[in-house]
Amino acid sequence: MVKNITIFTTNTCAYCGMVKKWLGAKGYSYEEVNLDQNPDRQAEALQISGALTVPVTVVTKHDNSREVIVGFNLSKLAPAVN
Repeated sequence: MVKNITIFTTNTCAYCGMVKKWLGAKGYSYEEVNLDQNPDRQAEALQISGALTVPVTVVTKHDNSREVIVGFNLSKLAPAVN
């Protein structure tokens, strides 16, 4: 069961919009952290994902385990939210 979903995005990222649209279509709510508006959180996104790219989607479960998905990767995102 999903407790929280956080997506690290930027203004110019097309894949970020695709992740948000897919989650919205499935009825999931999420917190968006726009790194253009919150540059102080870039280090957090890098630490979580090990990547300098967006989107970084963090799915936290009720047992506080979490899955990190980099990019628009439905083969990882779909099972993470179910």
